[in-house]
Amino acid sequence: MIGGIVMILVAVWIYQSASRAKVEKTLFWVVLCSVVFLAVQFTAVYFNVYLLETFKGGGFEGGYERDLASIGDRKTKDGIFQGFTGTLLSIVFELMPPLLGVLAVAFIRTKFMLKEALTVANLFSGMKELFVSIKNSFKPE
Repeated sequence: MIGGIVMILVAVWIYQSASRAKVEKTLFWVVLCSVVFLAVQFTAVYFNVYLLETFKGGGFEGGYERDLASIGDRKTKDGIFQGFTGTLLSIVFELMPPLLGVLAVAFIRTKFMLKEALTVANLFSGMKELFVSIKNSFKPE
């Protein structure tokens, strides 16, 4: 869910950046960056599952044990996933795939689409304008 919302924002960000820079093949860049975002997010989710299974001591299998698939309390009983550490790990594992996707798209946007130097300012330039334009779209005329 979070990744889908972030992907829509990234697609609009790429479209706005390409149209402001007058880059040819704007839709090509939007589609390419959306595919890269999905691929990076998909890979990161599988990496997260692998890490979780490694922490829990189980193998990475296609099926689940009956007690894990049954309805009821699905809290993990492992020590690392309880308390503050468990909450922090859950947040990291939830937000890591979309953030890695944004970083990959920002790299492609800066290096190949806009052909600028790789700096933090260049990587995330245009984000402020994106959110300002979204905010202004809700204002009545």
